[in-house]
Amino acid sequence: MNQPPTPTPETVRRLVLSLLADEAAPGPGPDVRPVAEEGGRSAWWVGRRHVLRLARDSEASLRQRRELRLRDLIRPHVGVAVPMSVARGEWASGLNYTLDTKVPGVSGEEQAVSALGEADLAGLLTGLREVPVRQAETLGVPRTPPRSLEALRAAAVRAAERLPAEEFDPARFDQLAAPAAVQLGATTGPAVLVHHNLSGEHLVVSPDGRVRGVLDWTGAVIGDPAEDIAGLAVAVGAPAAVRAATLAGYGARPCLRGLWLSRCDTVIRLAEHRRGRDEGELSLLEVQLAHAWESILLERVTDLRDGPDEAP
Repeated sequence: MNQPPTPTPETVRRLVLSLLADEAAPGPGPDVRPVAEEGGRSAWWVGRRHVLRLARDSEASLRQRRELRLRDLIRPHVGVAVPMSVARGEWASGLNYTLDTKVPGVSGEEQAVSALGEADLAGLLTGLREVPVRQAETLGVPRTPPRSLEALRAAAVRAAERLPAEEFDPARFDQLAAPAAVQLGATTGPAVLVHHNLSGEHLVVSPDGRVRGVLDWTGAVIGDPAEDIAGLAVAVGAPAAVRAATLAGYGARPCLRGLWLSRCDTVIRLAEHRRGRDEGELSLLEVQLAHAWESILLERVTDLRDGPDEAP
């Protein structure tokens, strides 16, 4: 199997100059520098106004093509900016690129979300529920079944027991007894479009704490909305995530389910890092753990059998 080419600054600069020929001033062209490399593709800042994303394999190319169509579908619904592609094509044989406009703001990992920002997140969750599922499926967005919270809790408890006692107390899982995990495992609401990776790095936040945009829709699925509530709990803290979900019309069950998905996930990721199986930055994992385990008013699972998953 042929190895995909490795993009270099010169490769990127040549491509960008060809794409921005009408805008380029005389000289070497705009500054290009790598953003990050993840999910089989590379991202490069191009000057101050654009970001170039290069797919590094056929699967990433497929996901990128799907994302471009999906962004057009969701843009009228979500109430926050979604990147706009100003150019697209192939940068190498069979490998896609898209040159996107940069959404103004900074990463949610750098800037806290304000109360108005929570309202922006509520609008995002509301809008995702309004995206026509059939149209998303037509674009190739896959359906994903809800995860078993019971199995995830068991894995998280085992992971917690491997962590130093001063770092995490496994007794904290007593708040979610095994029968309660089963109860929260039953989802009664409809499947919706889910971003599925609402991490801090994918939220674009303004200096006043407003959420101005959401990046990277390549992992979107049709599935359990609690996954996005979980992502927000990790990104902005459990209380803010639950407040945003409640404003979006979600009831106690999906909020609690999202909360405990995030708590289990963060414990497992931290334990995996300690064993050398997770390459994430330790300080970030610790911040995410702290966010997910922030206390909320509704901590314990009560009898939810007759409660709706979401407001009508």
